Amino acid sequence: MPVAKGSTIDPARTRAAILEAATPVLYERGLDGIGVAELCARLGVSKETLYRHFGTKDGLVQAVLEARSERLTGWLAEAVAAAGDDPHDQLAAVFDALQQWYGRPAFRGCAMVNASAQHHDETVRALTARHLDRYLDLLTGIAARAGATEPDALGRQLLMLVEGATVVAVHHRTADTARQARDAALTLLTAASAPS
Repeated sequence: MPVAKGSTIDPARTRAAILEAATPVLYERGLDGIGVAELCARLGVSKETLYRHFGTKDGLVQAVLEARSERLTGWLAEAVAAAGDDPHDQLAAVFDALQQWYGRPAFRGCAMVNASAQHHDETVRALTARHLDRYLDLLTGIAARAGATEPDALGRQLLMLVEGATVVAVHHRTADTARQARDAALTLLTAASAPS
């Protein structure tokens, strides 16, 4: 990321640009699928610049995963908010948004879960756990708004459907993976919130 003559270096902008450029590379190649030298060449930065902003490649990986988690959970929360007040519509919106993601050519599954499977490292596992907790909070909130008798348990079941659908979508590129998971999720939501 060369700096034009006469301009100044903005460390925050440089860091953000490295994060933005590294995210698709690490997602496509995997955390261990690219070395520092090749990564720096692909990003157009020196090792010194990478290390100055992130300390190590692992520091960059951590920053990429944190940013990705924020972006994805924010995106799903926006889909839920846009769906209106009905919890069934909100839950359907989660799976409809996921289907859009699954249909993208660059889709490689959940980067957080992929990272956790690649790195049996406590930092990455903690980041993945926080990411899944954000999903769980969103889904448990939908369950509570629907009047589920056990919203925490239902939230976990819905999380299993979200993550399971994501894994299936990576390996079985069918057009209806998210729809099938959505139908199962809505059935669970209706059953859990029905008066007994």
